[in-house]
Formats: sequence, structure tokens, C-alpha cells
Amino acid sequence: MLRPDKIVQEICEFNQKVATGLGTLSRVGDIDVGASAKDPVYHEDKLVLHRFRARVAEPAKVPVLIVYALVNRPYMADLQEDRSMIRGLLDQGLDVYLIDWGYPDGADRYLDLDDYLNGYIRRCVDFICREHHVPSINLLGICQGGTFSLCFSAMHPEKVRNLVTMVTPVDFQTPDNVLSKWVQDLDVDLMVDTLGNVPGELLNWSFLSLKPFRLTGQKYLDMADMLEDPVKMKNFLRMEKWIFDSPDQVGEAFRQFVKWFYKENRLVNGSLEIGGRKVDLGRVTMPVFNVYATEDHLVPPAASIALEKHVGAKDYATLAFKGGHIGIYVSGRAQKEIPRGVADWLKARMH
Repeated sequence: MLRPDKIVQEICEFNQKVATGLGTLSRVGDIDVGASAKDPVYHEDKLVLHRFRARVAEPAKVPVLIVYALVNRPYMADLQEDRSMIRGLLDQGLDVYLIDWGYPDGADRYLDLDDYLNGYIRRCVDFICREHHVPSINLLGICQGGTFSLCFSAMHPEKVRNLVTMVTPVDFQTPDNVLSKWVQDLDVDLMVDTLGNVPGELLNWSFLSLKPFRLTGQKYLDMADMLEDPVKMKNFLRMEKWIFDSPDQVGEAFRQFVKWFYKENRLVNGSLEIGGRKVDLGRVTMPVFNVYATEDHLVPPAASIALEKHVGAKDYATLAFKGGHIGIYVSGRAQKEIPRGVADWLKARMH
């Protein structure tokens, strides 16, 4: 047990850190995100397709399209210069495109999964194929975007040369999936019929509540140790900006995703149809590289590892990253392992 004088001393030291930190915060300035230069090359509704500027003299001839989740902003993959998976891929010589879904509003309420997969993603892929004069491209899907990429590859296998899935849920009902257990009792029809689009803030706080102490309390206590360092403080605030920059979710697509994937687990039980097309993972016969995080609390490893027994690919490989759902993009170890691992695997299959 701490003595009273030690407690008083710790409180005084903490208060001093906070007082110093107020001066640090006043010098931080704007919180910039997105480290790599890019150009918008295709627009449709709220969607913008970006092409990142090459960082090598001769990038790979077959480009990579990154498909991110709808629930957060994609700049997590390019957060800052020393924490950027995308910059790492560019430095490895890849030609990288990214879909930015934008911020849906009431006009988008009735968009469904068919609109996203057989509409937006297909047209982005077709655009890139035309630009590069290739019949197919490499697809890299992250989290929910990985699930979308799997479905797209099953419906349009001729358009995908190689598929990379990253922290991607496949089996949505593994025993350790806390998010799935929470969703089972959700009346998604009532939610969507009442709200229309689902507020991003509502979903964000739901995700944070899965690890309430670590994500809503402890990190702010830890922040006190950064208050005297403007660089560390800016990095912390950059991450905070991403966490709370949560777009609203299109009502109809959200309804379908919750029902078909979480509640009914259609992706692995063979009953999924999107836009009248059967989604058969057995048709995913192109090479597949499945990257998962061993300490992921949103997409447990078992939910991702399940992919191997469902796809038709004979060329199938995995990369197990020792970290969490966010660490796989921004940790120091990730910068060394993930871009090189993905690039090496892709380049070996592009000849």
C-alpha cells in the first residue's frame, strides 16, 4: 500500500505533467493525416478512387487495389510517414490504388451490398484494368473490405489476379467472437427502419465498449507521459482523430451485412447471394494470401483462419502478425513485416 505522502507526490507530479501538456497542446497545430502523395482518378457518387504516386522508377505492371471497410476512414493505412502500410508497399515497388468510400448521407440510405460490390468495386476494377491494359488486377481487402474483396473475387474471379485479405472476417460465428455475440441480439430491422443510416458515432462507441478500460480510460492516463513531447503527442492525436472519424453506415447495406454475415453466417455456409449472384468461395481459385493478427479483438484469428478450408485456391498462404487489429497497420513491427511480406508474395506471382 502506498503511503499518503507518496500518493500526494504522484498527484502533484501528474498535475505538473498536465500543466506542461497544455503548453504542448497549444503548439501541436493541425492534425494532418495521409502521408503519401496521391491523385483522384475516378469519382462516382461519394466514392473517390485514388492512385498513389510511385516511389520507385518502374513500379509493378499489375496494380493493387486496396478495398477498405465502410466503418472507418482508410487513411489508417497511410497514417503518417513512419507508420504507413501504403508507403511501405510503394517503396517495395507496387502500383497502389485505394477506394475512399467518403461520407454517406440520406441520399445513400437504400444502397445495398449489390451496389457496393457489383457496382462500385466492379467499376473501379474495370477502370484500373482499362488504364493499365490488363485483364485483371491484384486486390487487397482490409477488415470488412477483405470480406467484400472475397465476395467480389467469388463473383468475378476473372477480374482478380491475386487476392490479399488482411484482418478479414470469414467465419462470423467463431466462439471467441465477442462482436458477433453482441450482434446476435441486435434488432437490425428496427434500428435501420428507425434511423435510416446508422450513425458512425453509435457504432464507434460500440467497438470501444469491447475493451472499455483500455480504449476509453487507460490510454488517456498513458497520454500523460507524452504531454512533454510534441511529436509523440501529435502521433497520439492523429490516432484519436482516426478513431472518432467514423462515417455513418448506409442503412440497407448495414442491414444486409449484419443479417447475412453475422446472424446467418452465409459466407461459409454457402447460402450467400448478392444481386442475384451466388457467392461461392470455391470459385476463389486465384492465389490467396491471408494476413491476420494474433491478438485481434475485433476479428479473432479463428474468424480469419477459417478461410483456407472454404476457398478453391491451391496457392494459399498466411502471415500471422503478432499484434492487434490496429497494430497491424501502425506498429513499428508492422512497418517491417507487413509491406515486405505482401509485396514479396505478390511480386512472386506477377510474372
